[in-house]
Parts: sequence; structure tokens; C-alpha cells
Amino acid sequence: MTPTHFTFSTAFALGLMGLAFHRTHLLSALLCLEGMMLSLFIALALWALQFESISFSAAPMLLLAFSACEASAGLALLVATARTHGNDRLQNLNLLQC
Repeated sequence: MTPTHFTFSTAFALGLMGLAFHRTHLLSALLCLEGMMLSLFIALALWALQFESISFSAAPMLLLAFSACEASAGLALLVATARTHGNDRLQNLNLLQC
């Protein structure tokens, strides 16, 4: 495994571990998701550059577009949660009460 692959694999794993183990605030969960998406974007962009193919060049931009949509939906949920519950703690959220 090259150092580049190790770096992006570690960044993705750290984002996943942060999402799994540090779930106190919705904002921290969203930041972990964005870190995971950023590492996937950079890895996919480097993979497309490595193969030098035209068909792979659209994949990083598509992933970036989905990442922007995910971020906007997450921020909308964060604002709605902060307005209704007064904070963004994940312990106060219950799907059965919605």
C-alpha cells in the first residue's frame, strides 16, 4: 500500500470512527460525514488521474455534487433541530416523537 492510499484510507477510517463513537452533537456527526466524503473525493480524483481515462473523470465531480447535496440537507436538519429542540444534541432526538 502506497503512502497516499494509506493516508486516504486512514482519513476515511478516522471519519467513520468519529461518526460511530463520538455521537454527541449533530454538527460533529455532519463534520465526520464531510471528512469521509472529502477523503473519498480526493481518492477518487487521484484514481481517475492515475488511469488517465476520460470515462473516470466525471466520477469525482458527481461525488462532489452528491456531497454538496448531503451537506445542505444536513445543515437544514441541523437548523430545524436547533429551532424545535433548542440544541443539536443527538440524545434529545427520538424518531418515535416526530
